[in-house]
Amino acid sequence: MTLLTFQKNAPVLADQTAGAPWTRCNELPQLTTTVPREYVHRSSLAEVFLTGCTKIDDNVFSLTGQWPRAHTFFTSADGTSHDPVQAGETIRQVGLFLCHAEYGVPLGHNVLLWTLGFESDLSQLHIGSSPTELELIATCTDFAWKGNRFSGFLRVTIRRSGEVAASGTALFSCVPPAVYRRVRGERGPGALLEPLARETPVPAATAGRLLPFDVVLAPSDRPDRWLLNPDLGHPILFEHANDHHPGMVLVEAARQAAYSLLPDAAFTPSGIETAFHSYAELDAPCWIDAREIPAAEGSGVRMVEVTGHQDGRKIFAATVTGTVGAEHGGRRRV
Repeated sequence: MTLLTFQKNAPVLADQTAGAPWTRCNELPQLTTTVPREYVHRSSLAEVFLTGCTKIDDNVFSLTGQWPRAHTFFTSADGTSHDPVQAGETIRQVGLFLCHAEYGVPLGHNVLLWTLGFESDLSQLHIGSSPTELELIATCTDFAWKGNRFSGFLRVTIRRSGEVAASGTALFSCVPPAVYRRVRGERGPGALLEPLARETPVPAATAGRLLPFDVVLAPSDRPDRWLLNPDLGHPILFEHANDHHPGMVLVEAARQAAYSLLPDAAFTPSGIETAFHSYAELDAPCWIDAREIPAAEGSGVRMVEVTGHQDGRKIFAATVTGTVGAEHGGRRRV
């Protein structure tokens, strides 16, 4: 039985059996919340994976974060593990947050992502009985203004329960809206262009996904080539309005292409290194090509090089690394 009692002129709920009053709200330590969604360029609070930040040295920061137990996209097909690509998205959010919250980049500036790379420990991606609490260390190199352009190189280590779950890097620039409009030209914000129609995607299991809705590739007449063709209404990949295919869509395309290329049912992508060369436009075909490249003999590792081309231009190049026979974190064919 719980009674309403009063202490120091403030109502406190007390357990009559235990005799110990509950802590008053204004006596609690700082409560956990996400960082502002605007700082990581997300529309939905559910897609914000960072919860706090403390500066520990010049250009070095300690951050906290959380991955939910059941994410609609960043979860393995069997529901038992976090998706390795979620590490890449978390690193991307760290870079954006630090730019705005620590280095004073205005929220209206646009981010140009040049590289994004991450490697995960699949054994540390299992989903437990509660959300996965993260401790992150971010080291910022050459974070500086050059005129009206801000740029830098970021290195992040992600730990859970003291163990390294993933690590990665990103190279980026931030430019004011006027510069972005000049860069984008006639395909920039507000352009009235007709995006490509959504075609029937490759089978979800072939791409390592559970749902056709999550597949970003459509088939071509070759087994090592696909059309980049995501659903533009996808609530995660297109979480907010965009005038081009976001970098994380290209990362996902690389992962799905690597999975589709290799016949091994137990191939599990664990890391991706991506360089972005040009914008992937929404209104023109972007072709994704994949080929296996040599890995260390006997390592149990497979490596796939993935490239995207559009209108004769290289859009991106990625190297996908994965293991064969992995027991954790895989998107097994279903």
